Amino acid sequence: MIQDIKELAASLANKMIEIRRHLHRNPELSMEEEKTSAFIVSKLQEYNISFTQGIAVHGIIALIEGLNPDSRTVALRADMDALPINEASGNEYCSTVPDVMHACGHDAHMTCLLGAAYILQQMKDKFEGTVKLIFQPSEEKFPGGASMMIKEGVLKNPAPDIMLGQHVLPTLEAGKVGFKSGKYMASTDEIYLTVKGRGGHAATRDLNVDPVLIAANILVSLQQIISRNAPPAIPAVLSFGRFIAEGRTNIIPDEVKLAGTLRTFDEKWRADAHIRIKRMAIGIAESMGGTCDVFIDSGYPFLVNDDKVTEDARQAAIDYLGKENVEDLEMRMTAEDFAYFSQLVPSCFYRLGTANEKRGITHNLHTSKFDIDESSLETGAGLMAYLTIRALSTN
Repeated sequence: MIQDIKELAASLANKMIEIRRHLHRNPELSMEEEKTSAFIVSKLQEYNISFTQGIAVHGIIALIEGLNPDSRTVALRADMDALPINEASGNEYCSTVPDVMHACGHDAHMTCLLGAAYILQQMKDKFEGTVKLIFQPSEEKFPGGASMMIKEGVLKNPAPDIMLGQHVLPTLEAGKVGFKSGKYMASTDEIYLTVKGRGGHAATRDLNVDPVLIAANILVSLQQIISRNAPPAIPAVLSFGRFIAEGRTNIIPDEVKLAGTLRTFDEKWRADAHIRIKRMAIGIAESMGGTCDVFIDSGYPFLVNDDKVTEDARQAAIDYLGKENVEDLEMRMTAEDFAYFSQLVPSCFYRLGTANEKRGITHNLHTSKFDIDESSLETGAGLMAYLTIRALSTN
């Protein structure tokens, strides 16, 4: 079985590189994945795989039925959207769309899932059960395509017994994969603050209510919520990446806008932190003569990997790649909307190594020079197919 899959994956290697480069050249932002969806549909038609499109606008569901298709179902998911980043890699397959780039590896995710789909379609007379392929839009933008597809019934007809998701990891060498049981990725919320005061000439401080100073005090003070209030056993991050004060050297503006993110691994503490953020920001602003409007956009829940599903997948990966190529991962404060699936279906979200230090392929996710070692596509497609067949045979 392993050798058959490896041979099929190897035979697809050049084709997968072509697919990945096509997707990389033609990225589309969240909820704009029309051409991406059409391209995936063309491949499913080429592979003679039945599908339904238009789920959550541009999402696709496809089915591969093996022997006794009602016995068990495994769902595989890949995300489709790109990021608003202008690519600076200089590759000949660089994005042709200004300020849009597959900087998170979703082009590789789609390619690997298409590769796995081809392999599984060729081998469907050698396994029992059904494989459900989920090509999901809008992973990068709230409310997340996963939640939208769930609302439109992606987890029904048939309902998956388990789910698998694969994501590139640029700190792990190509040819390797990584697993983490239990809580793996954080919940994520977006924090928006608008601090209002009374602007004026910078020299007339007694006539102003300075929102810049108020916002600075709020920004610093909010860090106490993590350092003094967060339970020490629960990882948590509160960071602000945006502070907009449209004044000048001698002009105090009327308002200042801040935007940041809260991430953690506990729903009770998450809700408590929301209350504390609002109370502290509003209280500080009022104590200094201003006001603060607080909006918290609640995003993805934390991602949890089912212990048994993950251990089974880890052992299968060892069989397929060798123990030396399977690593244990740590918790990550990054977030993923696959978490919506993992909260409802026993799941394993694992990492595919894509780095190649000798070739300088080490740039991080969400950066303008991010790239992958394309040999990882063969590893990713073959392993996903093997994990699926092993999962279908596991009670």
